[in-house]
Amino acid sequence: MPGMTEWKDKKVVVIGAARQGIALGRFLTLHGARVVINDKKPAGQLEEARQALNDLDPQAASKISWVAGAHPLELLEGTDMLCVSGGVPLEIPLIQEAKQRGIKLTNDSQIFLEECPCMTIGITGSAGKTTTTSLMGKILETHIHFRDTQPIFHNVWVGGNIGSPLLAVVDQMEKDDLAIMELSSFQLELISIPVNIACILNITPNHLDRHANMQAYIAAKRRILEYQTSRDTAVLGSDDPIAWSLLDEVRGKVVSFGGKEPPAGMQGAFMDGEWLSLRDGGETEHVVRQLEIPLRGWHNVENVLAAMAISLVVGIPVGNMRQAILSFAGVAHRLEWVNFWRGADWYNDSIATAPERVMAAIHSFESPEDIGRPIVLLAGGRDKNLPWDELAELIRTRVDHLILFGEAAEKITAVVNRGETSTRPYTIESFTGLEEAVNAAARIVETGDIVLLSPGGTSFDEFRDFEERGEAFKRWVHDLSCK
Repeated sequence: MPGMTEWKDKKVVVIGAARQGIALGRFLTLHGARVVINDKKPAGQLEEARQALNDLDPQAASKISWVAGAHPLELLEGTDMLCVSGGVPLEIPLIQEAKQRGIKLTNDSQIFLEECPCMTIGITGSAGKTTTTSLMGKILETHIHFRDTQPIFHNVWVGGNIGSPLLAVVDQMEKDDLAIMELSSFQLELISIPVNIACILNITPNHLDRHANMQAYIAAKRRILEYQTSRDTAVLGSDDPIAWSLLDEVRGKVVSFGGKEPPAGMQGAFMDGEWLSLRDGGETEHVVRQLEIPLRGWHNVENVLAAMAISLVVGIPVGNMRQAILSFAGVAHRLEWVNFWRGADWYNDSIATAPERVMAAIHSFESPEDIGRPIVLLAGGRDKNLPWDELAELIRTRVDHLILFGEAAEKITAVVNRGETSTRPYTIESFTGLEEAVNAAARIVETGDIVLLSPGGTSFDEFRDFEERGEAFKRWVHDLSCK
């Protein structure tokens, strides 16, 4: 593990001044490095990022310089290491030139794993990783604070692609702690250190605007397994064909989760009738009934099964699992109920940045009390070069009013309209921005409707991230009550 002197007087260029870049800048300067934070945004748009480092002492602050507006190759002169934030494509000329010069590439997750003194869990997947990671944190916290026996871990840390980068708190961690990381394909591209427990929830088309093709995307996800050893564990979703096809890549123990029982001799989480259950050896233990789970949709049942499988590996008592699952209300911006206005329920699913996740959201409203309710769907944002055809077919059978916004509106309209003739959606409207879309929904909504923001595209055409988009949606929906 690198020590503090590892960074002393090294020149490190950090590309990207968002959460990961700020965490890197803080950590590296506090450990003696000379840091250049580089972002393609103009200097005037980086003031918030600069202020995030204002609390550094003068000595550390003096080690940070800023280069804005472009990625000049001159940055590489005398550079020892290039740290790449997750949103930065590895194909940009600065990174390609760094490779040619033999300059080491890394990111905040790689440095965290190099420095981390405790056990690690890494969770990745095309969908569900934020919910599963958050639920795992809830299960571990429940185990620590409400227990009949001595807890397995002293502290639990949750972060990575969710919340704050764990690098920001790695100096506070101890060997008896546990760190749970949500890992995106972007972060995994540069990781070469194993997590102790690696979970792949699913792999479906996503981020194809960033990865060259589906094979490259799968390769990025597969890296979470490639550096594990025989001492490590992989948790794989058995219902997902691509995730399960990576079984031969596992170098340690395998634990499964899914609707069906684990293969003979394998531990795992599965459905036993109405029960979400665990198989540990030859014994089956019921944990919670499906109808008791507070979260909507089968995709969330799979997320709970994944968290149960990871908890089985860790050794968490079933009672702690059950208590946490029953009290877990989900995460912000994932099918988050916002308001009851004009007789309709308004939901924020801003985190849905792929068409498949919009389908999962729509399917969440298939309970007997919801199945006949009209759906007003707000979709759009920036397309990630993903297929929309399957979602379009579902829209034509289940969505009454389709309200589109952002850069992807024209593409979605074309896909929906080129399908077989159907009565639904009854109306299709397109707008430049989300606020206009909300106002359009307010004009047509009727008693009993479900108004669902589930974009299917990223937020980057209008917002900083899906969280900012979701917060704006909630604010505009609440403002409707004042009009």
